[in-house]
Amino acid sequence: MRKLIIEARVNEYMLREQGNPHVPYTPEEIARDAVACRDAGASILHFHARKPDGAPDHEAASYAETVRRIRAASDILVHPTLGYVTLDATPEARLAHVIAMAKDPATAPHFAPMDMGSVNVDRYNAQGRRFETTELVYRNSTGTLMHFAKEIRGAGLKPYLVSWTVGFTRYVGAFMEMGLLDEPGFLCLCLTDNTFLGGHPGTLRGLQAHLDFLPEGRHIEWTVVNFGGNLFALAAAIIAQGGHIAIGLGDYTYSELGQPTNADLIRRIGEIARDLGREVATPEEARAILGMR
Repeated sequence: MRKLIIEARVNEYMLREQGNPHVPYTPEEIARDAVACRDAGASILHFHARKPDGAPDHEAASYAETVRRIRAASDILVHPTLGYVTLDATPEARLAHVIAMAKDPATAPHFAPMDMGSVNVDRYNAQGRRFETTELVYRNSTGTLMHFAKEIRGAGLKPYLVSWTVGFTRYVGAFMEMGLLDEPGFLCLCLTDNTFLGGHPGTLRGLQAHLDFLPEGRHIEWTVVNFGGNLFALAAAIIAQGGHIAIGLGDYTYSELGQPTNADLIRRIGEIARDLGREVATPEEARAILGMR
C-alpha cells in the first residue's frame, strides 16, 4: 500500500488563549515545530507567518525568515499560506512573497496554495445563534486562479489545491482540461466543523461527497483537513481509502487530548496508519508520490 503523506498545519490564525499554549508564532518557534513534526512523521509543514503576540504577519521578510529557518533545520517540505485575511489584495500582491522566496534556494518553499473558488469564512456562534462576522469572503476569482496557476508553475513550485466544496473540485478538473494544472494534482479536501460552515461537514458523508466528484481519469493525490474540528474520527477511513492527512493545532486545539503539541498529533496519525498497514512517507518519498521536481 502506498505510503501516507502527513502534513502538519501548525498555526493558521489560532491563538494560544483559544485553548493550547503550544501554537507556534515566531519563526524560531515554527522552525522548532518543523523539526519535531518531521521527527514524528510529517513530510510537509504548513504555516502562517505570525507576530510575537500572535497577530497575522503578512510581510514577505517574515515569511522568508521562517522558511530559511525551517530549511536550515529540516528536510521537511514547506507550504506557506497566501492568507485568506488579505481579502482586498491583488492576485500579484497575494502571491508576491511566495514568488520572491522561490528565487533563493535558502527560502524557496515547495508548495504554493490555490483554493479553487470563493467561500464565506465568517465564524458562526451556535450557542449565541449569531455570526461573529458577516463580511469575510475568501475571494478567488477564475482570473485570479489562472494567474496563480501560471505563476506557481513558472516558479517551479507544486500547486497545493484546496477544495471546500464540490464546486471547487470541479474547477480542478476544468483547470486540468485547460492544461493549467499538471498531474498528479495534490488536492486538499477541506472539511469544516463547529464555527466554520463554508465546507462540507467533517463526517463520512461530507468526505464522500468530495470523493464522488474527483475528476475522472485524472491522477489526483488527495489529503483531508478538518478546519475547526477533530479529524481523528475520520482518520482511519481516510487512510484506508488511500488518502493522506493534514492535521494540526492551527485547525483545532484538540482539547479532548489535553494540550497536545503538533508533533503529538502527527505521531498519533502515524500510529493509526501503521495499524492499518500503511507506512508514513518521508519528505523525499512524498516528493516522489506527488511527482515533484
